[in-house]
Amino acid sequence: MYRWEITRAALEQRVVAIVRSDTYDGAAATADSLLSAGISSLEISLTTPFALELVSSLRREVGAEAVIGAGTVLDAASARLAVDAGARYLVAPNLDAGVVATAHRYGVPVFAGVATPTEAVRALELGVDVLKLFPASAHEPGWVKDVRAALPQAAVLPTGGISIADAPDWIAAGAVGVGMGSALSGGDREEVAKRAADLLARLAAV
Repeated sequence: MYRWEITRAALEQRVVAIVRSDTYDGAAATADSLLSAGISSLEISLTTPFALELVSSLRREVGAEAVIGAGTVLDAASARLAVDAGARYLVAPNLDAGVVATAHRYGVPVFAGVATPTEAVRALELGVDVLKLFPASAHEPGWVKDVRAALPQAAVLPTGGISIADAPDWIAAGAVGVGMGSALSGGDREEVAKRAADLLARLAAV
């Protein structure tokens, strides 16, 4: 698949679910709950122990049914390891030219962190596929609307502190999706399933 095809698939539901845990088993259980709930785009944070092993395992298990990416990819070395592990896309809280160059060399899209219009323009110049507004909790949905008025070509993915209730507001403001962690994945499988169904319905209604 081309980078744009992977990006489109990763954002099809307009939500990227972030999997982060103190243990491999905890992350694996969270990923399983999210996938069972119908979430099709998972970002496995490299802050999780043995995160790359989980990326590889999930890729083998889900095949083309879900898009598995790696998150918190801070440098070129981590980017190459994530690509080798099978990550379909890379996500970072920061903007690093080495991560973008490494990922793009192998046809993998990058969702890199920005927090200002200047950083957004720099990211676009580097060829970043999606601009991850981070932390979104420091902004309002109007930020997306205002920035995209000047940069309509920018695909913005707000992440950090977003709830199920306000997720639709970000989409309505022009975001291509939202990144969500524990607000979506916390609790047992039944809770995750109910929360995911609620979120997907809200996003589909925007």
